[in-house]
Amino acid sequence: MKTLKYIMSLALVFFISCAEDNNDLGFIEEVVAPSNVTAQFQITQDNSGLVTIIPNSEGAVSYNITPGDGTDVVSVKQGESFENIYSEGSYPVQIEAVGVTGLKTTVTKDLTVSFKAPENLEVTAEIDASNPFILNVSATADFAASFLVYFDTSNLDEEPTPLAVGETVSFEYPNVGDYAIKVVALSGGTETTEITQTIEIAAPTELPIDFEAFDANTFQGFGGASNAVIDNPDANGNSSSKVGRIVKGAGEGWAGNVITLSSPLNFSVRKAITMDVWSPRVGGKMLLKVENLDDGNIAYETEATLAGNSTWESVTFDLSEIDTSNSYQKIVVFFDFGTVGDGSADWTFYIDNIKQDLVSTGTFNDGLLTNGDFEAGSDSWIVGVDDNAPIGVVTDAGNTYYSVDVTTAGNSFDVNMSQKVAITEGETYTLIFDAWSDINRPIVAGIGLSGDPWSSTVETVNITPTRTTYALSLVATGFGAVNARVIFDLGADIGTVNIDNVSLFLGDGPFDDGLLTNGDFEAGSAPWIVGVDDNAPVAVVTDAGNTYYSVNVTTAGNGFDVNISQKVEIIEGETYTLTFDAWSDVNRAIIAGIGLSGDPWSSTVESVDITPDRTTYTLTLTATGFGATDARVIFDLGAEVGMVNIDNVSLSN
Repeated sequence: MKTLKYIMSLALVFFISCAEDNNDLGFIEEVVAPSNVTAQFQITQDNSGLVTIIPNSEGAVSYNITPGDGTDVVSVKQGESFENIYSEGSYPVQIEAVGVTGLKTTVTKDLTVSFKAPENLEVTAEIDASNPFILNVSATADFAASFLVYFDTSNLDEEPTPLAVGETVSFEYPNVGDYAIKVVALSGGTETTEITQTIEIAAPTELPIDFEAFDANTFQGFGGASNAVIDNPDANGNSSSKVGRIVKGAGEGWAGNVITLSSPLNFSVRKAITMDVWSPRVGGKMLLKVENLDDGNIAYETEATLAGNSTWESVTFDLSEIDTSNSYQKIVVFFDFGTVGDGSADWTFYIDNIKQDLVSTGTFNDGLLTNGDFEAGSDSWIVGVDDNAPIGVVTDAGNTYYSVDVTTAGNSFDVNMSQKVAITEGETYTLIFDAWSDINRPIVAGIGLSGDPWSSTVETVNITPTRTTYALSLVATGFGAVNARVIFDLGADIGTVNIDNVSLFLGDGPFDDGLLTNGDFEAGSAPWIVGVDDNAPVAVVTDAGNTYYSVNVTTAGNGFDVNISQKVEIIEGETYTLTFDAWSDVNRAIIAGIGLSGDPWSSTVESVDITPDRTTYTLTLTATGFGATDARVIFDLGAEVGMVNIDNVSLSN
């Protein structure tokens, strides 16, 4: 009886296993026919006509080879080869690649068998468009059956790379420099033909730097610091494949690393340098210095404090006070200048995406709040609802923000920061703020009353060591008061909480006009002008609390006869996004774009068809062949009759 039970159990297991296997065959439906089918011909150079045919592809398990000389079809498995003896002549060799499901792909490769030395050898060697370190080589020659490519003749140990007729082989060089390549054309005879030529591998080191195709020779350490370009060890927060690694070893406190650029930096417009940084420690210091190529005394430096904690962060270095009359061609970085490293994981850093940027000069818009960026210290911010209990703020690298270290977890409201503000019952508000910590932890943020019954609308926000901007949409449901408040309750978890740039807006939040000023016309006409005359302000109207530009074109003429412009810096070669709302009382066209404010009046513009329906339009515009500090955004409206209304204009790049 036990034996029977065991047999039945085994049968059941077998049945279940088969059922599971059957259920696991769904992948077959996704299998496609083999692709990239090719064949390599290796012809023996002894006048014998012996050719070895090596087929290859993606997705094949076997091949059916038709030699092309009238002999029978031969089948080989993936990885195997086939030999055949040919007489002199040209043969169409057919390769049929067979996939795992029986799907097939057939290609024909021409084979030339000649016992003469190849003639008229021509080599094409081109730098790959996607990577300046990759060289692509192809070749042609009369009577050639195949080729051999040597990518660096100075390397005596190099094994040549086989090259089939009509195909291309590639090689990635480790460094810049001049390299001699040699291509040997093979036939079925003992004689060969070859060409040697010199190619230059050059990769200018210039910003932006992302280390994906980078001349590592320009990246050097000193004083005990080392560096290398490696695979990105942490893709969370930075999706780059390659990054720069810096290790501060035992040596000098001033140990650092320098990137020598191919040409000087241009600080006439972009006076900030930003980069992504990965640091293992919270609160570490990073010093950035730009230097003259030949004289290290000609330099400018600035320091930033890192959030650290083994996460990627974006760091901006403000160089707006730099002397632009000097030349700067080196970027030097120091981590914790003055402290000697030990080469451990605690002294290992990563950098990436180094670029120049514009220095933000705009005034922070805190909406309904006061001193939302804390640059006036603790003014208007209090603990709880006590008007006589100001909060604590800190200033670091010129930036002031709220900071508190919660050492004991308790009630959320035990540690609080608030600002009293009028809240209207039933209205929707947008609360925006930056926050970060030394650990991953939650905080509570929202709006509410400053007294009984303490009604509020709040949300839990999970913050991290990476400074992040958060935006909450909050409805004042069932409460409102002239002395209500913005609330940050922080006491439920331990850890440092840093908060900056707090703003509160009625509705969906602030309008972002990017590089422009007063893009929503809520401040009236300034700095919008007619044409390029700084003393000719445009006309605006206000309707239902909204202010916008409006003009009625009664006579059609030149597009520029009726114009609205705003002067703004445009950089040659940069691409910009122009966004605006427009509507009319008829269907008509307008011209919008960017251009110069004087001779030769170069511009990049587009014709936009507007209708009586208010619509948001987005244009992508490249400043090809022009740029100036007093360039402008252009709206030319005079070519057709009809009303033109424009609002919410923004320009970004």
